[in-house]
Amino acid sequence: MSARRSRKKKLAFLLVGVGLIVFGFWFTSTNAYPFLKGYYLYKTNAETSLDTVEKEMKLSSKKAPSISNEPLYKSVPEVGDHMGELIIPKLDASLPIYHGTEEDELEKGVGHFAGSVLPGEQDNTVLSGHRDTVFRRLGEVGVGDELTVKTEAGAFTYRVRKVRIVDQDDRTVIVPKPKATLTVSTCYPFDFIGSAPDRYILVADLMESERLE
Repeated sequence: MSARRSRKKKLAFLLVGVGLIVFGFWFTSTNAYPFLKGYYLYKTNAETSLDTVEKEMKLSSKKAPSISNEPLYKSVPEVGDHMGELIIPKLDASLPIYHGTEEDELEKGVGHFAGSVLPGEQDNTVLSGHRDTVFRRLGEVGVGDELTVKTEAGAFTYRVRKVRIVDQDDRTVIVPKPKATLTVSTCYPFDFIGSAPDRYILVADLMESERLE
C-alpha cells in the first residue's frame, strides 16, 4: 500500500514538473513575458527617474542663483565702451572690461566678445585678453576658483568648472550655452615666443547674482 502511494506521489511531482516546464516554454515564447518584463522595467525606471529628477531639481534650486524676468541691461554698449571690471580673487586682480575684442580694446584691458551675451545674462559671456598683459597670470586660475564681473547691472560671481586647452581656430569657445556661463580665453602657452598656437580657456558657471536696482 505504501509503495502504491509512493508511486502516486512521484507521478504527481513528475506531472507538476512537466506542467511547469511546458508553462515556462509557453510563457517565454508568447507576448506575456515581454509585456510583464517591460511593464516591470517601466514602473521601476519611471519611479527611479522621478526620484532622480526631484533630487536634481531640489539640488539645482539650492545652487542656482535666482533669475528675474526683467532684463538686466537697458541697452547694449557700443564697441570700445568701458563696460565693467573682471575681478580675479586668486590673483588679487581687478581688470577693466571693454566691449569688443579688436586690438583697440585688448590693448586697454579685457575684451568682451560682442557676439556673446552681457555678463549675468543667460547663455555664454565670452571674455578675451592678451597673455602678456592682463592675463599674464591666468594660468594660475583653475577649477573651483571664482571670477566676479561687475557692470552697471550688478555683480555676477562665477565658479570655474572646466579648464580647456584648444587650438586657436576652435570655435566651440563661443557657442551658446544652456545656462549663464562665463568663458575666459587667452593665448597659450604663456611663455611662447611669437604668435601662440593654442588658447587657454576657463569655463565658469554663474553662482551668485547681485543686481543693482
